[in-house]
Amino acid sequence: DNRVLFHRVANTLNYLDIRTVVVSCGTCYDQLQGYKFEEIFPGCRIVDIHEFLLEKGITLEGQGGYLYHDPCHSPMKLQEPMKTVKALLGANVVESKRCCGESGTLGVTRPDISTQVRFRKEEELRKDEAALRATGAVPEKGNMKILTSCPSCLQGLKRYGADLNNGLLEADYIVVEMARHILG
Repeated sequence: DNRVLFHRVANTLNYLDIRTVVVSCGTCYDQLQGYKFEEIFPGCRIVDIHEFLLEKGITLEGQGGYLYHDPCHSPMKLQEPMKTVKALLGANVVESKRCCGESGTLGVTRPDISTQVRFRKEEELRKDEAALRATGAVPEKGNMKILTSCPSCLQGLKRYGADLNNGLLEADYIVVEMARHILG
């Protein structure tokens, strides 16, 4: 059904010569690839919003330190995700390993498993927070941000905010953080 709709869009907008489709979700990226966009929109490519911003030279070089949660289903496909993240945000980024426990609908369909995964991620976040603060990139007792490139992970990471460091850990999307700094 979606392929049929995209064919209709392609026919309706054929005068636009669509060359790039920008996505902000790894699951959407993979699903769109399955639709064979190159057949619907000849010469078209699919790219993650963060990789697209990097291609355009839009960065936040020198803004401070961040934690980064790379989703299990990463939308960044052109190069190693941490390489893209550091190019966008600067060198003071610490990768936070482990699944966040959200995993699409895991938190809703299997809260028993999701909760166990969350406990492990919380331990990891405490270590990551200490490591990032030790670099001096964020204040000893100030808010810290964990950024991600997945809407589902963002939802899950927001749940950690109140549990860690008296609510001083804020979760956000990389592109939203960039927009705040660049556009106000």
